[in-house]
Amino acid sequence: RSAQEMKHMENISSLFQGGTAGGYPRSERETAGEQPWEMIMDKKHFKLWRRLIKGTHLYQYRVFGSYTDVTPRQFFNVQLDTEYRKKWDSLVIKLDVIERDLATGSEVIHWVTHFPYPMYSRDYVYVRRYSVDKENNVMVLVSRAVEHPSVPEAPEYVRVRAYESHMVIRPHKTFDENGFDYLLTYSDNPQTVFPRYCVSWMVSSGMPDFLEKLHAAALKAKKMEIEVRDYMSARGAEEGKAGAAAGERQGDGTCGSAQLEYA
Repeated sequence: RSAQEMKHMENISSLFQGGTAGGYPRSERETAGEQPWEMIMDKKHFKLWRRLIKGTHLYQYRVFGSYTDVTPRQFFNVQLDTEYRKKWDSLVIKLDVIERDLATGSEVIHWVTHFPYPMYSRDYVYVRRYSVDKENNVMVLVSRAVEHPSVPEAPEYVRVRAYESHMVIRPHKTFDENGFDYLLTYSDNPQTVFPRYCVSWMVSSGMPDFLEKLHAAALKAKKMEIEVRDYMSARGAEEGKAGAAAGERQGDGTCGSAQLEYA
């Protein structure tokens, strides 16, 4: 799937480098059995499309963006660092790592976030997995909703059970030099009774706002030298501990491997 996303990114990147805007690459539009992508935001360094998910009233969203003032490593690490996000994302009510699997690099996250008044706050339980492919010069972060026995539903929140996110980051040069493109594909079902156009407006306005806050947080961490965990380096160290951790997990009653592996 990551290879497919890279192909999407190359097609989109070449489209805009060629000076064409307002549409989606023909090869992307003509995928059999899928709804066409509709552009809903077109800025110089930020493009946003949506398409209906077949058989539902929900949309899938795709963002293509580019930054030149932070490094891919900074952007990647800030996105993954849950403790730092609690400081820069004012919508976060709760954000905790519930479980980690050192062998796969997967983490189960419980995220509670404010929704616009008068809606209840939403909570997400999702598994995320990240990887860095140094050979192909790409970083990937994927997430999807799961069930977890230690996080039952709470009456004060609305549980979001359908959620998927897939981000590919491609450096312009290296992981530690300023400049990269990213492609984010995202969908969820916030389970709201509001009309579809209201939900679409919230997502299409909220997503650019979140990504800009993420970018600003990466800039702040860089300029103020805020300590952010280096997930690229940490992954290698964690893999070295995976064998021992696997033995300890057996019979401990935690989440099964099927929930910790992103399919």
